[in-house]
Amino acid sequence: MGFFAKYLGASLGWSFGGPIGAIIGFVLGSVVDGLGDSNGSFEYRTENSRQQNRPFRRPQRTESGDFELSLLVLAAVVIKADGKIDQRELKYVRDQFIHMYGTARAQKAFKLFNGIIKKNDISTRQVCMQIRQNMTHASRLQLLHFLFGISKADGHVNEKEVQMIQKIAGYLYINNRDFESIKAMFYSSSNNAYKILEIDKSATNTEVKKAYRRLVKKHHPDKLQHLGKEHLKGAEEKFRQIQKAYETIQKERGM
Repeated sequence: MGFFAKYLGASLGWSFGGPIGAIIGFVLGSVVDGLGDSNGSFEYRTENSRQQNRPFRRPQRTESGDFELSLLVLAAVVIKADGKIDQRELKYVRDQFIHMYGTARAQKAFKLFNGIIKKNDISTRQVCMQIRQNMTHASRLQLLHFLFGISKADGHVNEKEVQMIQKIAGYLYINNRDFESIKAMFYSSSNNAYKILEIDKSATNTEVKKAYRRLVKKHHPDKLQHLGKEHLKGAEEKFRQIQKAYETIQKERGM
């Protein structure tokens, strides 16, 4: 078994099949240095082929590799949304993966990513449907946060990329309130703290406290413990932004 199969196979569950599995299989078979050769060094199965061989049973758990492959595929979609591939965005993805996984694993992931980004017929809707059916809401929110980080990597959030992220959010069943909250974390505006807490500036102090408690519960890093410690860093950053928004409002109001 090739080293990519070892790298991915140990931490893959549901993403090994379906649209994401088909994309990864294509890349490994056609792009990445022939690592997916015809001798079976990497075997992927679409959901249909699984069903032909045995009854398909959806895994009960999203593994670290499932989240990782979902990030790679959706990152490629967002980066290409404005019709060009910005090197700063590629660097952001590479740096984030090094931060999360360490240099060795990140290099393998980015090699895979380079193949994914060259694939032009990715069905965003089908990929998101697979993610939505298997990934928790908290994990999907974390995906969205990462995608906004990519869009901001060149210094500003590109409108076409925002539109693509919003489309992805819709496919992932992330409502507009959650979308706008995460989006506000990447903009500079006097009302950002309120947007992050998903409230209006007219909210009472009691409503502010209630909104903060609700966001803390929704975005607490503990909800991503099952993905492994490598994914908690991004969750903790998002959590800090929620805390900072609350502290900003507290200071502004003298609460």
